[in-house]
Amino acid sequence: MILAREVVDLRESEDVLKARQQARALALSVGFGLVDQTKIVTAVSELARNTVTHGGGGTATLEVVEYGAHRGLRIVFRDQGPGIADVEQALRDGYTTAGGLGLGLGGSRRLMNDFEISSFPGKGTTVTVVRWK
Repeated sequence: MILAREVVDLRESEDVLKARQQARALALSVGFGLVDQTKIVTAVSELARNTVTHGGGGTATLEVVEYGAHRGLRIVFRDQGPGIADVEQALRDGYTTAGGLGLGLGGSRRLMNDFEISSFPGKGTTVTVVRWK
């Protein structure tokens, strides 16, 4: 069940900050402690930046969700960019197309409880992450 939903347009680098702030606010509303808040905000920052930089912009949909006795924060990042030709390679630490450390996707996967990615060359990428309380 979705208890709250916010959508953040991701078009430029300033929008990454908006997504981070919204994620922190919703994480607080769920009752996440500081460590979990930091994990969530770090993953959101990386995935939002990827949406802007590699996907040419898109959206982040942040949802407070409830599944049985569990509450959590689900964030879905969508873009209609060039897509990822080899998702498994992109998830490997050290792989980069932008000259960074290559820890973004794999690091985000480790920071969250659930991580799902679907990408189709020429059609875009969707990344869904969840952190459960």
